[in-house]
Amino acid sequence: MKSTGIIRRMDELGRVVIPIEIRNQFNIVEKDPIEIYVDGSSIVLKKFEPNCIFCGNTKDLLTYNDKLICKNCSQKIGKLKQN
Repeated sequence: MKSTGIIRRMDELGRVVIPIEIRNQFNIVEKDPIEIYVDGSSIVLKKFEPNCIFCGNTKDLLTYNDKLICKNCSQKIGKLKQN
């Protein structure tokens, strides 16, 4: 992980402002969903991107029964034979 040298204080409601330079770098705009991860003793914020439930791909997604599946996985499922 690379340090930005930017330090922000958390307010009384637990909020932290992400600096505009970082939001611009990651194309994060108002109301964008952000995922929160814990990695050891670190908290990681990541812009949420919908992805395939099987492979994690974020491109060429199809919706099936309210689940996202990429075209590649969809084609593989279509080729499966039932026993």
